[in-house]
Amino acid sequence: ADAEGWVVSMTPSGAWVPAVIAGKTGIGLSQRMQSFVLDRRENPFNVVEPGKRPRVTLTPTLALKDGKPFLAFAVQGGDTQDQNLLQFFLDIVDFGFDVQEAAEAANFTTYQMASSFGDHARRPGRLTLDPRTPDWVRDDLRKLGYSLDFAERNSGPINAILFDRAHGTMRGGSSNHGDDYGIGW
Repeated sequence: ADAEGWVVSMTPSGAWVPAVIAGKTGIGLSQRMQSFVLDRRENPFNVVEPGKRPRVTLTPTLALKDGKPFLAFAVQGGDTQDQNLLQFFLDIVDFGFDVQEAAEAANFTTYQMASSFGDHARRPGRLTLDPRTPDWVRDDLRKLGYSLDFAERNSGPINAILFDRAHGTMRGGSSNHGDDYGIGW
């Protein structure tokens, strides 16, 4: 984001080599295509065919409030990206966290959807939780039938800028889940 109000959100992922350019189109093809499904029986909602937009995991996000940028945020992490960003966003707008608190907050990962990698497997009922998750939450989830495992880094690195219109400032946040950081001047 800059002083003139230009804002961008990007996810630095999915463009690694070996990549090829599709003919003379300028469209780069990389390993990210492993997310695509070619057999309609495997997943009719994500099959590559005319008129469809296959699911990929890149989700750079810009949230607006009153038509102006409110929050620019992104995360790396394959299939966890959408989940992590939604949890981050809700921590700010519903639970009142500041941008840094939300970036560092405990989160969870579900495996209900077909994986966009490898075998495209689904693992319904499995959750990965942050070890800071309280015992009573763990107990309640197990009573509901969930299989739990735990990981301290249950998210890729979340980076964000919150635009505080009331004070005319920008507030940055970066999780401790990677080598990412924010710079302001």
